[in-house]
Amino acid sequence: MNDKNKPMLAFPDTDSFKNIVSETLKMAQDRGASQAEAGLSVSQGLSVAVRMRSVETIEHQQDNGLGISVYFGRHKGSASTSNLDPEAIRKTVEAACNIARYTSEDPCTGLADSHLMAHQFADLDLYHPWDISPEAVIEMALECENAALDLDDRIVNSEGASVDSNSGVSVYGNTHGFLQADHTTRHSISCAVVGESNGGMQRDYWYEISRNPDHLATARAVGLKAAERTLKRLDAQKLKTRQAPILFVPEIARGLIGHFTAAISGSAQYRKASFLLDAIDTRVFPEFLQLVEYPFELQALGSANFDSEGVVVKQADLVSNGVIQNYLLDSYAARKLGLKTTGHASGVHNLTLQDTGKTFEECIKTMHQGLLVTELMGHGVNTVTGDYSRGATGFWVENGEIQFPVEEITIAANLKDMFQGIVEIGNDLDMRGNIRTGSILLEGMTIAGAV
Repeated sequence: MNDKNKPMLAFPDTDSFKNIVSETLKMAQDRGASQAEAGLSVSQGLSVAVRMRSVETIEHQQDNGLGISVYFGRHKGSASTSNLDPEAIRKTVEAACNIARYTSEDPCTGLADSHLMAHQFADLDLYHPWDISPEAVIEMALECENAALDLDDRIVNSEGASVDSNSGVSVYGNTHGFLQADHTTRHSISCAVVGESNGGMQRDYWYEISRNPDHLATARAVGLKAAERTLKRLDAQKLKTRQAPILFVPEIARGLIGHFTAAISGSAQYRKASFLLDAIDTRVFPEFLQLVEYPFELQALGSANFDSEGVVVKQADLVSNGVIQNYLLDSYAARKLGLKTTGHASGVHNLTLQDTGKTFEECIKTMHQGLLVTELMGHGVNTVTGDYSRGATGFWVENGEIQFPVEEITIAANLKDMFQGIVEIGNDLDMRGNIRTGSILLEGMTIAGAV
């Protein structure tokens, strides 16, 4: 170990945090609450940002948070505090109880049903503190940016490089007797630089993120990739308006699946604010498409034994043979819809789009002619109607080969047509999030460019 390195983070015994949550619940019950739930989070971290070879910021974070929800029958009150002293917690519980007494009755409110609580807790290996000093983190961030700036004279500016490390403990408990703690870590390296050629400028970025710092790419590799991506975008051209196939790279394809999960969320369903209303057992994707959750993968960013209501999570098919199997429900949405919670109060857990067996390069060859999209801009997605229109940049492909970078274009279609028009899913799986997918090839969209 480098002598500059030392453990950054250390937490008291987890039992002390569990005791805080347990005492908070007892206070609520002593004040007449019929049900209560509480969540405690404690995190510490270090973040270093550099720009143009100089240190911009060094931040040590230490955050505490305790949230309490109380139920007096079907009346709910919630309050939170960052002060974990007993008196501050007592006042927070009283505030939640006072709020509950003035809220309207809601027949769907309350804890998740007790028989749905998780009872088995596998070690998912999510806690890997980074034993590294601030000095070593600074060196790493500078190495990352220097690698990018030194690669080519056309790299003329930088938006900076950063290295972040965070460790945390979270505890959730409720009056069903559920009380469980989790230790987690998350570490990342990122870099974004600007290139210039023939009077035009382009920027691009790259990042790495992992539970385990040993699994991150080197700082130099991240910087080089950010610079290489920027250089490829220089001397971008415009396209004339046309219809053409679209290939989303994995980090962009993730957003496409995110629009789907938003549309089948419980809140979108009971508010009737989705283009996929009443879509269970409906085929919305091609028959070959499988979308599966794997919540128990070791060290994965979306792994968990239970959701934020204590409900057990399960490996499950969200889409099977192109057909929607379930909505994403917490207990409140489930009651509104007359269904049962699916354990998604805290979102999806390593939701993975199964590939069709082709590499990224093979997907480009299959597309033959079309647009490779590497960045999207704007928020032109309407999940009520499914209308999709986003600014885009990327590369034009001819004869299965990348020809030149393109800019100042808009791609548009309806999400229903986009989902049905998926042709291939690459095996270049991007693991950097709760939604994991490879490149996605669509048979066609409208590309609006120069007249």
